[in-house]
Amino acid sequence: MASDPIRPIKEHIETRLSITDPGQRPLSGDLDVDPSMSSFADDEPVLRPAAVLVPLVERRNGLTVLLTQRADHLSSHAGQVSFPGGRVEQHDESHVEAALRETEEEIGLAREFVSISGMLDIYRTGTGYAVHPVVGFVREGFDLVADQSEVAEIFEVPFEFLMDPANHQKRKTHWNGKDRTYYEMPYGNYYIWGATAGMLVNLYRRLYT
Repeated sequence: MASDPIRPIKEHIETRLSITDPGQRPLSGDLDVDPSMSSFADDEPVLRPAAVLVPLVERRNGLTVLLTQRADHLSSHAGQVSFPGGRVEQHDESHVEAALRETEEEIGLAREFVSISGMLDIYRTGTGYAVHPVVGFVREGFDLVADQSEVAEIFEVPFEFLMDPANHQKRKTHWNGKDRTYYEMPYGNYYIWGATAGMLVNLYRRLYT
């Protein structure tokens, strides 16, 4: 029987995410303190809960990370690359439930294809959300249908590319009267930056540091 090339990295991810107590400390402060854990906004008195799915797709030639590009007509974060997800609603039983529900609504990924592995640290955004990233493995065979009111494109990036620290480019900008720092990970025609890049850097740190 042929060996499974994904099995070692999958077991490593599951082990590393299970040995910590994820999502228990809201991450705050400037990106100059820890660029992977917060956006470049000032402190918010109340953070609204949100959840995203970090989908690790089990392809035959290796893991990929499934991402979306937001529609250009949206009032916030138009055209940006993001994970599927959104606001936690009152009827959601957990952050995992919210992430799975939002993913089904946005891109049509049925939850029976997703196996939850763990959670990353809470990410505080400049729009006042405390985002809970839920990491899940996605087996092949799924069909995707983008909600065109929110999603312009669905694409995948090799996991190895996103976990290579050489691709974690730190940048600075002057915003709202302060110098701020953020990460970017350009991949082909896709510009991955800000919260999405920050959560990916947090995933790298949880797995390899």
